[in-house]
Amino acid sequence: MMCAETATGDWWARVIGGQIGGAFSHESEHDLALMVSDFLENGCSSGADSWCSSDSDSGLSDLHHLADKISFYKRTVAQYESDLLLTVHSLVQSIKETDLHCVKSGLCNASCINFSLVKLLRLSGYDAAVCASKWQGSGKVPGGDHEYIDVVNCINAGSSERVIIDVDFRSHFEIARAVDSYDRILKSLPVIYVGSLTRLKQYLQDMAEAARSSLKQNSMPLPPWRSLAYLQAKWYSPYQRQFGPDYQNFSSVDSSDHKQCGGHLRRLQSSLRFETEGERLMKPINSDNNWRAKFERRKHSLFRAL
Repeated sequence: MMCAETATGDWWARVIGGQIGGAFSHESEHDLALMVSDFLENGCSSGADSWCSSDSDSGLSDLHHLADKISFYKRTVAQYESDLLLTVHSLVQSIKETDLHCVKSGLCNASCINFSLVKLLRLSGYDAAVCASKWQGSGKVPGGDHEYIDVVNCINAGSSERVIIDVDFRSHFEIARAVDSYDRILKSLPVIYVGSLTRLKQYLQDMAEAARSSLKQNSMPLPPWRSLAYLQAKWYSPYQRQFGPDYQNFSSVDSSDHKQCGGHLRRLQSSLRFETEGERLMKPINSDNNWRAKFERRKHSLFRAL
C-alpha cells in the first residue's frame, strides 16, 4: 500500500543552504556554456604537453583505493534497494520507443524515460514520482536543475524513506582527458543508480575525489560542474514531485523530437544488458557448496577404488 507523499523542499533547502544558496532558480544553459568556455580557455594554462591520459604512481594508488570503495558500495545494498533495482532493470528493458512521451521540445534529457518508468513503477504498486530539482548558483558553483526519480518506501506507520533512481548516473562523472584508471572506475559505476541518499552521497564524494585525482595528473583543475557541491545540488536541492508530464507547458511536437529520447533509451537498454552480462561472468561458476559436493564425491570414489 502506498504511503502519503512526503513533504518536500524545506529540509533540502536547509541541507545545502550554506553551500549553494538553496533557492529555486531556472538554470541558464547559456551561462553554463560561457562558464565552460571560460574554464577551457583560462582554467587550463599548463599547455598541450600536460594533456595526456596516463596514470602517475601516486595517482594510480589513490584511484585504486577509490575503486575498492566503489566496489564495496555496490556489494553492500539493502534488500529493498536490491529488489527495486531488479524491478527497475526489468521495467526499463520493457519500455518501447512508442511508449515514450515527448514532454519537452528540444533536448529531452531523459524526461521521457523518467516519466515512462514512473508510470510502470506506479502500476507495480510503488509510490514513484519524477523529482524536478532546482538550485541557485553561488560563488563558483553554477545554478541548475535536474530530474530524477524517487520511490517513497513506507518503513512503518508514520515513517518513510526515499530511494533515489537516476537512469543516467554515469554521465554525471564524465571528465575530459581522464586517465585510464578513472575510466575503469567510471565504467564500474551502476548504469542506473537505485539507492538511498546516504549511499548516493558516498558515491558523489568518492567520484569527485577520483575526478580531482585524474585531472591533477594532467595538471588540470577540477571544473565547477564536477565539484562535490554541484553534484550534491542535483539530488539535495529543493524539488517537486510529478507523476506525469505537464503537457500544458509544451506545444505539440512531431515525431522527429523523439529521435534523441529514442536513441537514449536504446543506449540505456544496451548498457544494462552489458552490465548484467558482465556481472554474470564475474560470479563464480560453482558456489562453495557445489565445490564441497564435488570434493566429497571425488573422496568417496577414491576410497571405493582403494
